[in-house]
Amino acid sequence: MAEPPAEQSPQAVPWEGQEPSPGEPVQSADRAEPSDSSPGYERGHGPYQPHEPGYGLYQPGYSPYDHQIPESKSRMLAIQNAKAYLLKSSTTSGLNLYDHLANMLTKVLDEQPTNAVDIIENISNDVKWAQFQTKMDTLRDEHKVLPTFEASENLKALFLKTNGEGEEQLEEEIEETPLPNVMETAFYFEQAGIGLSKGETYHIFLALKKLISVQPIQTCRFWGKILGLESNYIIAQVQYQEGEEEEEAEEEEVAEETGEEVGEVEDKDEEKEDEPPKSTYKPPPVIPKEENGTGTNKYVYFVCNEPGKPWVKLPPVTPAQIVCARRIKKFFTGRLDAPIVSFPPFPGNEANYLRAQIARISAGTQISPIGFYQFPEEEGDEEEEEEGGRDTYEENPDFEPLSVAELVDSGSSWVHHVQSILEQGRCVWFDPFQKSEEEGEEEEEEEEDEKADEPDELQQEIGPPLLTPLSEDEGFPNIPAWTAQPSTNLIPQYAVAILQSNRWPGAYAFASGKKFDNIYFGWGHKYSPENHNPTLPPPVQAEYPSGPDTTEASDPTLEEERAFNAAKEEALAAAEEEEEEAEEEEEDEDD
Repeated sequence: MAEPPAEQSPQAVPWEGQEPSPGEPVQSADRAEPSDSSPGYERGHGPYQPHEPGYGLYQPGYSPYDHQIPESKSRMLAIQNAKAYLLKSSTTSGLNLYDHLANMLTKVLDEQPTNAVDIIENISNDVKWAQFQTKMDTLRDEHKVLPTFEASENLKALFLKTNGEGEEQLEEEIEETPLPNVMETAFYFEQAGIGLSKGETYHIFLALKKLISVQPIQTCRFWGKILGLESNYIIAQVQYQEGEEEEEAEEEEVAEETGEEVGEVEDKDEEKEDEPPKSTYKPPPVIPKEENGTGTNKYVYFVCNEPGKPWVKLPPVTPAQIVCARRIKKFFTGRLDAPIVSFPPFPGNEANYLRAQIARISAGTQISPIGFYQFPEEEGDEEEEEEGGRDTYEENPDFEPLSVAELVDSGSSWVHHVQSILEQGRCVWFDPFQKSEEEGEEEEEEEEDEKADEPDELQQEIGPPLLTPLSEDEGFPNIPAWTAQPSTNLIPQYAVAILQSNRWPGAYAFASGKKFDNIYFGWGHKYSPENHNPTLPPPVQAEYPSGPDTTEASDPTLEEERAFNAAKEEALAAAEEEEEEAEEEEEDEDD
């Protein structure tokens, strides 16, 4: 008969690598370690290691290195403290981590998604969002519009046909449309790695099509893209149909006349009151802007921040704006109504500054192969040359394209087909002191009196004529004005001539056979070999000259004033005596 097993001591607990003997019961399930044969067992791995979470829950008597069972009170106290921490509510959302983790685990176990660890953040967001809505509530939070969705909504209108366009109408439009082939131009520039993405280029193509359908445009061209800090500007260069531009000019003149009438009424009211002393300062004469369709205002420019957004027409540019734009350097913000804070102060907002920079860039970078344009043969060419050069040209029907080698090797193979801007801010010089016949007759007398005050006669500015070759452009020290190169040296028979402006970084031109075009992608700033130095304010005006009449003297004392009066009386008495003596002598002589 087998003997009963000996009683086991309650203190015998397997721990720290000790294995229980066969049949030996384990006194505490919480402290028992898995055997070597159990999966995931690591020898010498206690309940918590210093690098593991939960190590901070240590309580006296509950250490992985203790060989005693911790007291139940200490263990329960640690558990209660941990749970109390997890139940602590947030000061912002009012939730606690314990309930949030419990809800997350419930959601995971109910739905059992694949790779739950990869989407645990999304599950957490869904659980939080569900806490703030009632199950029976039919209201939902407003859907957040993503930027990509908003951009796609703006572009959606570009892909829709309007007015039931048919095949017959499309054929007529293809023959007479002023819409440029933007995709073809982008293809040639892409040979040199210049341009935008194909998607953005096609969107601009559709935006130009929409502009032409709304405005009475005769010619249209994608001018380029100017970068800004907040958003960019997409620029279209257009010319109105005959008659349309005159109507807009009349509207502008009416607005100016109404402003002058109001000023006259105010002047009359001021005359009734006591007139204050008038200043003798005469401001310099105002240089008028060039008329629409001529000079710097030959073309009209429309801009938009992104394809699909409405096009905005830029105002005409004035000489004062161009002159000031040459002296400042400002980054564009992307908002046309943004103020331009600079010294000297710019006369206008960002829309005017953008228009001035476009005029400057166009005058310096719009080029074409020599012989592509020619001057029309008309009478009175000599008079035009005397006034400042010709301003019109036409395409040459007998133009023979140059080879790529000729276009790249010599700068004289390209010419400027946009008039240069003079220092006055105009393409055609204007005499500010020239007056009309009526004004001259009325002010003849005033002119004679003020001849000495008038400045010397201004010399007429003469700029380079139209269709001037690039070889005459001024560059920088060790930097030419233009850099020309073929698009590829491996296949020269299919290469495209590419020119890059070094004076205006971002301006490019290409030529391939009878096709050429210009484009600009940049910040709208001219290159400067030195750092930009803002214009300093004028020196402080000198003080008035010191003299006995202007120098302030201290007040005399009472004694000094009495002595002065006594001396004055003595001097008067002496003068009277001398006069009396002189009179007596004269009487004696007469006798």
